[in-house]
Order: sequence, then structure tokens, then C-alpha cells
Amino acid sequence: MPADLAVIGLGHLGLPLAQAAVAAGIQTVGHDTDPRAVAELNAGRTPVDGSLTPADLRRMLAGGFHTTTDPAELGRVRTAVICAPTALGADRALDLGAVADAARALARRLRPHTTVILESAGHPGTTEEFLRPLLEEGSGLRAGRDFHLAYSPSRVDPGNRTHSFAATPKVIGGLTPACTESAAAFYGRLTDKVVRARGLREAEMSKLLETNFRHVNIALVNEMAVLCHDMGVDFWDVIRCAETKPFGFQAFRPGPGVGGHGMPLDPTPLPYAGLRMVGLAREINAHMPSYVIQRSTTLLNEHGKSARGARVLLLGVTYKPDSADQQGAPAQEIAGRLMDLGAQITYHDPHVPTWRVRDQPVPRADSLYEAAAHADLTVLLQHHRTYDLQGLAVKAQLLLDTRGATPAGAAHRL
Repeated sequence: MPADLAVIGLGHLGLPLAQAAVAAGIQTVGHDTDPRAVAELNAGRTPVDGSLTPADLRRMLAGGFHTTTDPAELGRVRTAVICAPTALGADRALDLGAVADAARALARRLRPHTTVILESAGHPGTTEEFLRPLLEEGSGLRAGRDFHLAYSPSRVDPGNRTHSFAATPKVIGGLTPACTESAAAFYGRLTDKVVRARGLREAEMSKLLETNFRHVNIALVNEMAVLCHDMGVDFWDVIRCAETKPFGFQAFRPGPGVGGHGMPLDPTPLPYAGLRMVGLAREINAHMPSYVIQRSTTLLNEHGKSARGARVLLLGVTYKPDSADQQGAPAQEIAGRLMDLGAQITYHDPHVPTWRVRDQPVPRADSLYEAAAHADLTVLLQHHRTYDLQGLAVKAQLLLDTRGATPAGAAHRL
């Protein structure tokens, strides 16, 4: 059966969108250039990042969802949503190569009256100045006249049971008012609320604001955590008190670093003076793995042990709790730095059966309590709900809690 929707890019953005569309009764095809990923999904095997459960995928396949590497199927849909990855490169600039590939594949098969929506992260201007020319040159059609073009920032939060796709408002910005309405009509079938931006750049800028808001506030509490430790102040109790204020405050919590797919966007390519605060926030957050190492070595020294030869157990190596997604998780850098100091690293994570650091396998602890009792230092990097932290605090010789999840006085907290 011909699909109504093509989701291009089957990663952390595309799969939740496809899931929501299938649940809404929309005939959906997923397109990706990775034949292995396509074969795995069509065979009913879920991605390793935990974006879908086996039950989720079974329901999608039963609802007619299928994936393909064949771009010919892109020419049979009414709506195409580009969800290609746009990771930050070594120069901190967004890599739009996958978006360009998706646009070229779609453009060669683009039909009049199709609605094309970009969900991939990009700087304001990406949809009109980067995507639009690729689509028009490849298709011979004119955006806003022959086909609709819009941007909608992704707001996916994997594993969040409160803010599902349907319960999260969707921002839409189109090249023209008609483009906005066409995209809004599509998303109106998936979500309870559609928010119309004035245009493409307003919708794109809202994504930049949302992402940088998170990183700037995390940087603030990370810096305050370091200050409070130096002053002998319990910063976790400070947060507990501050979050009782019913207005003008939103609680953020410090941690060993910042992971996830929504990374802060470097303002350098933008045509204005730049966001100095974002650059400073990135520096502060990037320093947190080093601070965790500093605290770890200090704790070992205070207990008559050197980092060289110390047995260190890392708990939770994913970027968020109760998820298998390791994108940007600080655990990799922390483990690497400990190895440089000569420490013997093991790890435990209920969602990560195998783990490699610098392309070397890291031993996985089978018995959590035994491993904690054996380790000279246990470092909690991610608080999965399966962890009994009070029990761990009793068993561990030395426990550093970077998430403030242990009961007060049960462990050394960041």
C-alpha cells in the first residue's frame, strides 16, 4: 500500500515520529541509507539506543510500517519529514551532510503539492538557505508555489512517560502561510496542540533557544556545585530549598557533564554578534568530567590510595537515566582520564551489555554489590531507577555520587 508519510532518517528523531504517525493511523514508510539498520527494523529488532521497545516496534510493523533504502518510495507520499542527524563536527559547526543527502534523494522524486518538513537541528536560515535550493534544483519545482516547505523543531525526550509525542506541543514555521497550514494539518493528526510560528526562522530559533536554555542553566548549577563544595555548602540541599519557590525558578541539577543529542549551537556562524553566554556555558559543562576526576583522585588520596592501580567502578554510562542511549555521555571521557592515571576500570549499566572506551572493551560487573565492595572507588555517573543507592552506599568502600541521588550523608556528593 502506498504510504502517506515518509520519515527520512531513522534515528532518535525519526523513529519516535514514525511511531506517533503509525499510532495515528497514517501509512508510514521509513527511509534510511544504512541497510543494516533497515534490515534490523524490518526483522523486528529494536535499535540499541533504546528509542523503541520490542513491543513498540511490533505494533508499528503490525500497523503497516516498513523501512527501506530505496529512494523511489519517497515519490509516493504526501508528506516527507527529514530527520537526518546533524552532529557537531570537530570545529563545533553542524554537519549538514546527511540533510543534504536526504534532500537530494527526495528532490529527484518530489511531486507537486507534497509537504516537506525539516526536523533536523539547524541554525536559523537552514531550511530556506540550505534545504530549499537543494529541493528546488533537484526537482525543478518551486517551494511555496509547487510544494510546501516548513520547519518543526523536534521535541523528543526518549523514555519520558509524561510528555509523550501526542502530549507535547509542536511548533511549526512555514515558508509561506500556506506552507505553515499544510504542516500544521499534518502534525495536528499527531499532537494535541500545534503552535504556529511567524515563519521558518522563528521556528528554527525556538529550537536554538530551547537547547541553549538547558545548557546555560546546567552550566550555572555545575559552577555553583563546584563553588559550594569548596565552601563546605551542601548544594543539593540548596536546590531542595530553592525549588520550593512557586515562581521565577526552575530547578536544574549538576552532573558529571552534559550528554544528549540536543547540543548547544555555536553562535559563530550566525549573522549577528553571537551568544557569549552559550560559549561560556559550553566551557563550564565541558570541564565537569575533569572535575569528577579531580574529586575522585582527592577522595582516593584522603583514604590513603593512589589513582594508579586503584579499582574504580563506574555506574551508569548512558546520557540519561533508564535509557540505553550513550550519545554525548560524559562516562567515556571520565573512563579515559582514569585509564590515563593508571586506574583499573570496570562498569555496570543495566541498559548497556557491552562497553568500549578508546576502542578497548571495559569489563562489566556481573554482581553489582560484590563489584562495589571490591572497588576502591565507585562513581555514580547515571542514576538508573534499578539502582538501590542506599544499599550500594553500605556495600561500597568509597562512593562518589555525581547525581545527588543518594540519601544525605550516605555518600560523597558532587
